[in-house]
Formats: sequence, structure tokens, C-alpha cells
Amino acid sequence: MSAPDDGRKFLDSVSHYFDKAAAFTRHPPGLLNQIKICNSIYSFQFPIRTQDGYRVFQAWRAEHSHHKLPVKGGIRLSEDANEEEVVALASLMTYKCAVVDVPFGGAKGAIRVDPKKLTERELEQVTRRYTTELIKKNFIGPAVDVPAPDYGSGAREMAWIADTYQAFHPDQIDALGCVTGKSVSQGGIRGRTEATGRGVFYGLREACSHVDDMRFLGLSKGLAGKRIVIQGLGNVGQHAARFCQEGGCVIVCFAEYEGAIYNPAGLDLDAVVKHRRETGSILNFPGAANLLRREDALELDCDILIPAALENQITSENAPRIKARIVAEAANGPTTASAEKILLEKGVVVIPDIYLNAGGVTVSYFEWLKNLSHIRFGRLSKRFDQAALERVMKTVERVSGKEIAHQELKTIARGADEIDLVDSGLEETMVNAYGQIRETLRSTPKIGDLRTAAFVNAINKIAVSYMELGIFP
Repeated sequence: MSAPDDGRKFLDSVSHYFDKAAAFTRHPPGLLNQIKICNSIYSFQFPIRTQDGYRVFQAWRAEHSHHKLPVKGGIRLSEDANEEEVVALASLMTYKCAVVDVPFGGAKGAIRVDPKKLTERELEQVTRRYTTELIKKNFIGPAVDVPAPDYGSGAREMAWIADTYQAFHPDQIDALGCVTGKSVSQGGIRGRTEATGRGVFYGLREACSHVDDMRFLGLSKGLAGKRIVIQGLGNVGQHAARFCQEGGCVIVCFAEYEGAIYNPAGLDLDAVVKHRRETGSILNFPGAANLLRREDALELDCDILIPAALENQITSENAPRIKARIVAEAANGPTTASAEKILLEKGVVVIPDIYLNAGGVTVSYFEWLKNLSHIRFGRLSKRFDQAALERVMKTVERVSGKEIAHQELKTIARGADEIDLVDSGLEETMVNAYGQIRETLRSTPKIGDLRTAAFVNAINKIAVSYMELGIFP
């Protein structure tokens, strides 16, 4: 099956990946078509009065699959947003949720706007009006469709959405679960902000933990000492960089829209972030060389390349010059289908976005559960677990005749709080999902790559849901 040309749309690449994986399944064409198509697309316009007069904004919400409810997906604020991109991202969300066993269908939303060109008051008006339009058509709600942050949006916008939804549904006890990615004070969950970046780290760590796989790439086991290039210093890239750096990786390059900086001896994340905050740019960082073309960063010699910006960054034009041994897709759709074909022929391992980028939706799932249960994770069990562990340690002291230092006792006997449980659940999710993908790849060698294996797993899981519903025999 030939890969689509780079000039074709993002959705074509997603369709190509699906079709490639579907060929390794035994499901009937009708079922495969149902899994592949986008179930619902709401395209609409709305006016807002700005300081420059009235403006009309184009917006979308796509619900790709209703095999599980609610559907889940972020809201993108971008001048480049378009319907096909929204559908492509909604499709990826369906497969992503299935890969990591999060019981949601996939969705995505977008407003065609540059949020930096609006005042805070105008942006609030846009966000609240967008939410109102979704409410009118039942495209939002804790049981039907739960948005989240995406490019251009964050906790502030999610709080506006939740407040607007609650104003329309004052008697709905679970109304706060209509959206995730909220601040903790507004019903969010600890660990959500860094969840996607932490998930990238867990996924990379798991991928690099297999000796045979690393030997095939000419690399050693583990993350320690691996040279990393990171494109994008937004929420995902910055947190992925932090956890990888703490895990022993050497970050040799950061790339942002203004350019890139390179130092083969390594760059300190905190120092780079401080420099950018003070100067407005990562360029001219002390001890680093400037790369004025940010695209050049993708072609540097490194062990792991992490594209953490937008889609279509690695194309058939630059793929032949990629020197990384591993491409870890922290962003959605950063590699075109034709580019991946080139990378695979070169022996590069591509860890796909529908797995590696799933940390955010996983912890969003935890936040949604928290909103439905109306209790902070760990609140009921923390003190009880701590007391039980202290009794165990006291028993160890009595039997061994050796006293355990007070500080060590406190460390060992500490009960799990919300952030501990969230991180543990995310780690469990990423480790298990990678194991499933790797097993599919090993059991069917003809599949050939991790992305196709991940799509095969997703298709099989979604197909089971439809068959159990009795829609397909």
C-alpha cells in the first residue's frame, strides 16, 4: 500500500495508517468502515463583539466514534484550524483511547482564531459562546462529550467552559465532569498539566528497556546517556524534557518557532526556560550554537528525536536526512505517512503518537472519574494505609531487634496522595499499552512497525465493542 504524498491532507495519512493496519485484521468491511468514519461533525459560526467591532468565528466539534461514551478530545485555538484537521485529530483520539484502554470514544474541537490577538475578555467571550453552541446541539456533557485543552487552550479556558455548562445545567450534580484539564481549584486533578509529557517519558523508558530492541538500533538499554533533540517547548515538550533530563538523558537541542539552540554537551532545561522568559527567545543561549532554521534541529545526529509541536513536521523532504535512531511522537501527527515509510526503510523506530501522546487523555480520564465520584483520590485511604505500613515497620523492628530511623520510617510508611495515585495509574497504563503493542508486533512480524501494531490493537478493541453491542454479528 503506497503512502499518500505529503501534499495531501493530514486526514489522508490517518486513513492510510488505518487501512494498513486493517489489512492485518479479519473484521468484515462494513465493521471496518464503521470504525473508520467520523460519526458526527458540527460546523458552525458565531459572532462576538470585539474592541474592533463584530467578528464572526468559524468553529467545529467532531465526534468520531460513539462505540464508547462519552467521547473525548481537546479544543484547538488556531488560525490554521480546518474541518479535515479536526476530523483527523478526532480519529486519532478514538484510536489513542483504545490503545491505552481508556473507555472513551474520540472527539476534537477547534475555533479558527489566534488567541494571542484577542484580549482576555474577548477570548472569554469566544470560549463561552463556543460552549453555548455545543450545549444547544448536545455536543458537550459529562455523559456525551467531554472536551479538554489542546493547542492554544488551557486550564483557564476549561474553567470558562465548565462555568458556562453549569450555568445551563444548575441541577446536574456531575456537571463539573463536562470538561477536563481544569485547574485543581476548579475541580481538576493533580498531575494533569504535566500528564502528556510524563506519559512521553514513561513510554520512552519502556521502549528503551528492551535489550534486543536497543541492540538492533545500536543503542544501550535504558534512557541514561541518550542524546535527545526536542522540537517544541510548550506544555508537552517542556515536561517531556524535564522528565527525560531527570531520567539521565542529555538534551542536545531545543527548537522553537524562533529557531533552535544546540550544544552536544547538553542543555539544562531550567536555564533555557529562564533565558527565554528573560529575553523572549531561546536563541543566544550561553554556550549553545544558534540554528536559525528550526527545521535543522530535526536533522541533527541524536539517539531520540521528540517532535512535540504540531503535525506534519517530518515529511518526505526531510526524512532522508533524519539521523535519529528513534522518533518519539509527542505531538499529534508530526510524521507524514510518506515520511514514515522512508524512516522505516532506514531502520528508524517510530514510537507513534496514538500511544506516546496518550498521557493527557489517560489523566483526563482520572479527572473525569474524580468529578463523577466527588472525592479527591487518596482522601479515604491515605491515613489508613500509612498507619498500616507503620504497624508493619514496627513489627519488623520488634522481630529484627533493630530500630528504624524516624525519617526512614516516615518515608517508607507514607500513604499515597492524589498525585502519587495519578502518576502510578499513568505509569501502569503506558507500560501495559506498550507491552500490548510490542506483543502484537512480535506475534505478527509482517506488521513491521509499532504504529501499525498500535492501530491493529485499537481496531480489534473497538470491533469487540461494536460486536458486543450487537451492532455487528
